[in-house]
Amino acid sequence: MSIWSRIMLLLRVKTRAALERAEDPREVMTYVDEQQQELLRKVKQGLIEVAISKRQLQQQVEKLRVRVPQVEAQARRAVAAGRDDLARLALERKQTALAELEDLEVQVENVEGEERRLVVAEQQLAGRIEEFRTRRQMMAARYSAAEAQVRINEALSGVSQDFADIGTALGRAEEKIDRMLARASALDALIDLGVLAPAGSGQGDVVERQLRQMEVGEAVDEELATLRAELVPGQSFGAGSRTRQIGPAAENGRGQ
Repeated sequence: MSIWSRIMLLLRVKTRAALERAEDPREVMTYVDEQQQELLRKVKQGLIEVAISKRQLQQQVEKLRVRVPQVEAQARRAVAAGRDDLARLALERKQTALAELEDLEVQVENVEGEERRLVVAEQQLAGRIEEFRTRRQMMAARYSAAEAQVRINEALSGVSQDFADIGTALGRAEEKIDRMLARASALDALIDLGVLAPAGSGQGDVVERQLRQMEVGEAVDEELATLRAELVPGQSFGAGSRTRQIGPAAENGRGQ
């Protein structure tokens, strides 16, 4: 497929999608109803015009029916007066009137037939319009309900997606909290083992820390020996390489 063909296909697809979104069935049904109403108006207008034409023809028929006896009377009077020429003229007018009367009567029948057809068409069209209105209301209600259902489903779909995103974010937060707690626990264990020293303690060197612990232990041993000497006079206690004698002088000092 060429690029131009692909472009034309894309334009047709986009145009059709735009028309589908823009075409509201309720607006289409409203337009159809308006067109039917306009057609019904034209049929009624045609009925009025046909009725007027029929009335005009009927009036002409009535005039001719009155005219025929008049010319017959003129012909009799002319014959009585010995004026055959006038009688012939009156009779010719009578025949002309009769021919016109016959033609008008045919026209009246045709107009009456057209009037009957228009009346039937008006009744049928009015019935279809009424039926369409009922169907239109039902279809409009169904479309509105479907449209509302679509909006609700779309809203629920969006809410579900939001909840899914929130659940994912909470899961990531809980995982991060667990990792931080595990790290803190591990650091506490290392500090307890002496591998790590708290910040600012000045005991980052392991060798220095162990030497200080030895010195503290020796000081504790000396104080413990002193306490024992005080409790048991005359005995000496050693703490490592160091010894301390408790003599009478010390006792005299305590006695003072």
